[in-house]
Amino acid sequence: MSSLKDKIVIITGAVGNLGRAVAARVQAQGGKTVLVDRSSDRLREAYADLKGSAQHWLAGDIDMTDAKAVSAMAAEAHKRFGRLDGLVNTVGGFRGGKPVHETDIAEWDFLYDINVRTTLNACRAVIPYMLQAQRGRIITIASRNAFQGGANYAAYSAAKTAVLRLSESMAGEYKARGINVNCIVPGTIDTPQNREAMPKADFSTWVPPEDIANVIVFLLSDEARSVTGTAVPVYGRS
Repeated sequence: MSSLKDKIVIITGAVGNLGRAVAARVQAQGGKTVLVDRSSDRLREAYADLKGSAQHWLAGDIDMTDAKAVSAMAAEAHKRFGRLDGLVNTVGGFRGGKPVHETDIAEWDFLYDINVRTTLNACRAVIPYMLQAQRGRIITIASRNAFQGGANYAAYSAAKTAVLRLSESMAGEYKARGINVNCIVPGTIDTPQNREAMPKADFSTWVPPEDIANVIVFLLSDEARSVTGTAVPVYGRS
């Protein structure tokens, strides 16, 4: 039997490289997915084969920085499927290149919003349903920079550190009530965008999105029932 058979998993940022990889892996394991993105058009294009499917829901036009919109999405997902078993937060963003005193406050706000607020909103929206069921799996995405800040990446490092600490705190708060919270800490992800941005890098050392998705699927599964509060490095060979 598939390890995620009939599990209901919300995947935010479902049109992104990691979001698509996670969705494909969860679906291959028999899971039912709520695929969330800011653009309905992009969702329909990326998941044209799921149009009208009763097993999956394309939840488009959701601004993950809008707590009310995210709560409404979670409520609709619970209404459609009757429960929410997993949440994978892949929404995030990167900017850097300037020292602290030259980094505009707007950039700090942007990186906090896209990395921390989106994760926080999603978790706050789904946790009440998981508490009702006394079970759930939440996966967040930090970065290697969450372990150690680097020069000219302070805002990004701080945001990803906040994601990691949020995850650890939630794990402590909910572990006695059946909810496991774990954080993936990737190295450089092998995406077309990263290849374009760093054309001289050795791509063979980067971690493919599919490899990260494999770890996420394990953490969503019953096999990982004793794993919570972890920060899992997935660095590839870099």
